[in-house]
Amino acid sequence: MQYGAINIDPETMGGTAVFTGTRVPIQAIFDYIETGETLEEFLENFPTVSHEQALEVLEKAKRSITSEKFLNENFA
Repeated sequence: MQYGAINIDPETMGGTAVFTGTRVPIQAIFDYIETGETLEEFLENFPTVSHEQALEVLEKAKRSITSEKFLNENFA
């Protein structure tokens, strides 16, 4: 299934969420940020991921964790 910049397919990386059109796991961008690396460093190391794709994934994550529904389901 494709969700914009995110693709989940059992035939690609065993169903791990990846950037569409790549084999780069979505988790990789969060790992980079967690260790203090920049978006630019991530994009340099994963040239198959576009800047637009990276921003879309970060925006989806931001909307997810700042939504009232998410907060109620996970912290209420």
